[in-house]
Amino acid sequence: MPKAIIIVLDGLGIGEMPDASEYNDEGSNTLANLCKAVGGLNLPCLETLGLGNIRDFEGIKKTSTPLASYGIMSELSKGKDTITGHWEMMGIVNEKPFPTYPHGFPEEIITEFEKRIKRKVLYNKPASGTEIIKKLGSEHMRTGYPIVYTSADSVFQIAAHEDIISVDELYRMCKIAREILTPPHNICRVIARPFIGPPFQRTYRRKDFPLSPPEDTLLDFLKRKGIKVVSVGKVADMFAGKGFTENIKATNNTDIMQKISETLPSLETGLLFSNLVDFDTLYGHRNNPQGFAQALKEFDAWLSSFLPELKDEDYLFVTADHGNDPTTPSTDHSREYVPILFYNKKLPSKNLGMREGFWDIGATVAEIFEIKEFNRGRSFLR
Repeated sequence: MPKAIIIVLDGLGIGEMPDASEYNDEGSNTLANLCKAVGGLNLPCLETLGLGNIRDFEGIKKTSTPLASYGIMSELSKGKDTITGHWEMMGIVNEKPFPTYPHGFPEEIITEFEKRIKRKVLYNKPASGTEIIKKLGSEHMRTGYPIVYTSADSVFQIAAHEDIISVDELYRMCKIAREILTPPHNICRVIARPFIGPPFQRTYRRKDFPLSPPEDTLLDFLKRKGIKVVSVGKVADMFAGKGFTENIKATNNTDIMQKISETLPSLETGLLFSNLVDFDTLYGHRNNPQGFAQALKEFDAWLSSFLPELKDEDYLFVTADHGNDPTTPSTDHSREYVPILFYNKKLPSKNLGMREGFWDIGATVAEIFEIKEFNRGRSFLR
C-alpha cells in the first residue's frame, strides 16, 4: 500500500537555465546566492539526503553516503510561473508561456471589468503587492475602488481592504475577472489579495483563481483508479481542484508542515502533494535572503523529525517549481533549474543526473501506483 509525498519548496531554484536571458534572469541562482548572502547555510538533514551533492552551495557539504537519490530538473515548459511548474510535474508541458502585461492590462479588459463590478479600479500596473497597498491603501479606503495590479508573472491581482470590500465580494470580483480573461488574455492566475490596517498588511485570506488544466493530469488518472489524492496548502488551487480527492487548507510553512505530519499516518495509500509557499511569497518576492535562509533551516529541522516517521512503502520527493532569487534586483520568479531529492528507505541512493522535464516526478509516481495510462516523462524509480 504505497504512499507518495511531494513537497515543493516554492521558488528554490539552483541556477539559471540556458534560456534565462529571455526572461531577464541571467545570474539567478536562488540557493547558491542566498547561501553566499548569509555566509553559508547549515542544513544537516538535507545534507544527509544529498542536497550538497547536486551542486556547490556554501555551507552545505557533500556526502559519500547520501540517503536519497539526487539530481537536477530542467523545465520543458515556457515560462516560470508556479502553475506552469506544478502542471509540468503532473504531465502538462506548456509550449507557449502565459501572457504577461509589463505595462498594465489592455483597456478592453479593464473597461469590461469595471462595468461588471460597477466600480472603477485603481492603478493597473506592475507592482509589489506589499508596497502598492501602502501607496494606495488610503485612497482605496476613501473611494472604495479595488486596486488592480500585476507583476512579471501572468497574474491579475485584486487588493481590497476587508472593511471596505468584504472578502466574499472580493472573491466574486475575482471570479468575474476569471470569466473575462479568455484567450488571448488567458492569464494564468487571478489572485484575491485582502488586507487590513492601517498599518496596511495582507491577510492569509488570499485566494487563487487559476486556469483549469487543459487536459487530464496524473492526478486525474490516480483519482479514477480510486487512489486518494490529497492537497496540503495551495496545490489544489493551482489545478482548479481538478484531480484531488481532498483539499487540506493551510496558511504558512509551519502550518503546512504540521498538517503533513498529521495527515500522513491516516493516509492508507495515495499521493500527498504540498507546497511550502513562504519561501516564495515572504522572502523571494521581498528580496529577503536572511528570511529565506531561516525558513530553510526550519524546514530542515522539521524534515529531520519527519523522515523517521516514513515507512518502507513511503516515497518522498523534495523539489521546487521555479527560482525566486532574493539577491537579484528583481522581485519576481526566475528561470532556473530545480533540485530533486527522492527518498525511500529500501532504495539505494543514485545520482539522477539532469532530468529533462519536471514530469519525471509524475512518471515516477505513476510507476509507484502502476498507472499505465500515464506515458509522459521518465521514471527514476528503478
